[in-house]
Amino acid sequence: MTSITRRSALIAGASLLAMPSLVRAQGAPIRLGTLTPLTGAGGPYGPVMANCVRAVITEVNGAGGVLGRQVQLVSEDDQTNPEAGLRAARKLIDVDRVAAIMGTWASSVTTAVAPLCWENKTFLATVSGADSITALPHNGWLIRTQPNTTLQGRKFGEYIVELGAKRAFFMAPQTPFTQSQLANMKPPIEAAGGTIDMLIYDNNKPSLRTEVDQALRARPEVLVLGGYTPDTTVLLRDIFRAGFRGKILAYAYSVNQQMIGSLPNEVTEGIYTLAPSPAEGSAAFDRVKRIVGNDNPDPYTCQIYDHINLVLMAMAIGGDGTGQVIHDNIRKVSQGGGDRVDNAMDGLRAIAAGKKVDYDGASGPCDFTDAGDITDCKFRYEQVRGGRQTLIRIA
Repeated sequence: MTSITRRSALIAGASLLAMPSLVRAQGAPIRLGTLTPLTGAGGPYGPVMANCVRAVITEVNGAGGVLGRQVQLVSEDDQTNPEAGLRAARKLIDVDRVAAIMGTWASSVTTAVAPLCWENKTFLATVSGADSITALPHNGWLIRTQPNTTLQGRKFGEYIVELGAKRAFFMAPQTPFTQSQLANMKPPIEAAGGTIDMLIYDNNKPSLRTEVDQALRARPEVLVLGGYTPDTTVLLRDIFRAGFRGKILAYAYSVNQQMIGSLPNEVTEGIYTLAPSPAEGSAAFDRVKRIVGNDNPDPYTCQIYDHINLVLMAMAIGGDGTGQVIHDNIRKVSQGGGDRVDNAMDGLRAIAAGKKVDYDGASGPCDFTDAGDITDCKFRYEQVRGGRQTLIRIA
């Protein structure tokens, strides 16, 4: 009996030696979560974001996982709604025991979910932009790859000036970033001798014609639209019916190709949009294109691709699959110096060989301030022409 046991052990040991080193170690799976808007205003983005994360994890698992452990992904729908997002986050944390939650999109959702994450030592990576998010007392449990509203608002203000407008009018629902957006648009506009007024509207109304008429009484040369796709669709119809012939500037996430295709060309023709730009031309960006099967992947999918790569490498360099390890090591793989990498597969191999890594991703350099904000970002300027989004420039 002893000889059989010894022989079995020898055979098992020889089999392990023949396997790649990452596969030899065995342990409980590491669980990670995505909390993206599979439905609601962010519905055009959330499913693609979650599938991108799943593709990266599948590739890594095929090579042996992280620290010899397989990675399991649990994807939940925040419905672009803070109450639904909070319920889904509680499930991910309390039931699924995920080490990290990635991809929260709407700022209201992230604001609701963030305290639950840091209280339970669950790392949070977000694509939300409201300034207030990184002002929360998260103590390093949060990073975001989306530029904050301070930066976005300034870019909008500068672009309004570039478009030659002296009188601007900002129409938006009440969101965590609305007031900050206005505050940061104002300085460049006022420095150029212009003015900007604002109207807050109810984004659940089936018609916004009364609000449009009120805005047009200010005789704006440019209307700036700060809502999400459903209410912006309503707004654009009413702006067209009101006969406005000035310029329109909006977020690219609201005036997306799906929305453009749902409206007559004359309603959307000429709209300018602005959005954070992915790192087009980079190897990481090309990887995301292959994953999603689209030559123009949206910035949020590029950002969540970076989230999962950073999280996987942070666990590898920290030697465990916990939220605390991700918290302690996320900057070591993104801005700590070392070999440049743009994907987890190369990064995990380098870490296993004892090397330092410095990740640059599909959304650009992933360098973060102490508060968790990215330090730099390029923006994509587009205009709707003939029913299509047309690139003006990236700067």
